[in-house]
Amino acid sequence: MKQLAQIKTAGFVLKPNTVEIKPIYEKIKAQFEARGVRVLLAKNSANMIGLEGLDFDVMCDASDFLVSLGGDGTLLSLVRRSYGHHKPVVGINAGNLGFLADITIEGVDSFLEQLFAGDYRIDNRMMIAGYIQKASGEKIDFFALNDVVISSAIPSKMVKVNASIDGARFNSYRGDGLIISTPTGSTAYNLAAGGPVVYPLTEAFIITPVMAHSLTNQRPLVVPTQFYIELDAEKYDAIASIDGQERYSLKEGDVLHLGGAAEGAKLLHTKGRNYFSVLREKLSWGDAN
Repeated sequence: MKQLAQIKTAGFVLKPNTVEIKPIYEKIKAQFEARGVRVLLAKNSANMIGLEGLDFDVMCDASDFLVSLGGDGTLLSLVRRSYGHHKPVVGINAGNLGFLADITIEGVDSFLEQLFAGDYRIDNRMMIAGYIQKASGEKIDFFALNDVVISSAIPSKMVKVNASIDGARFNSYRGDGLIISTPTGSTAYNLAAGGPVVYPLTEAFIITPVMAHSLTNQRPLVVPTQFYIELDAEKYDAIASIDGQERYSLKEGDVLHLGGAAEGAKLLHTKGRNYFSVLREKLSWGDAN
């Protein structure tokens, strides 16, 4: 998807539990409307700042593109929730780091100018499509843009994670946990755990152990999305965390299934955004020690 079909309506979601964001939203709304773009606001965000809004699905259907006003966490949540609507998402950064939400509040007018000039691109970012098959027979479906993390249900306790690829066991990880990251999420928990940074338009899983308790040399593993991953926490109660925002219990006998989603997330960026410059800025690469 290289261009928007039209630029008439934008659907906004705001950073949760941040009432003080209201004047920022109202300023940005006015900037959008000055360009002739109608602004819709999701009901939960509207209720938070004392305004009226639309049901989330109604807002997505009525919008040409979606806007996250907050940090990367707000954008991650919006991408997952709106995935079935297949609408491009742009992030305006009212948070801290801003790897994904890369439009600054001060740069909104410049962004809109570039948007109407066609000076933008829509990146297709790999998504994880997964489900938990409970021993009870229950099935829990989910999507993730950043990562899926398995860790112990009890803080500071070890967990054992058995991992299979295409039905064949290839490793058992003992330690604080296991991260299965997308390239988009490679600069998140994966990076902190010693995993590699992978260019975000790559389609691959990054499997990174967290503090492995092993005499063997456990290393991160990168595999293409054509493979299918199955994980279980043998003899341990564990937690599966989706993008650090959704948490599901894993008991012995439950199996976590992960594959590449049929369609990626659509993230809208200006053409001038350079990923390697973002890495240098956000991670202070090349700075004097």
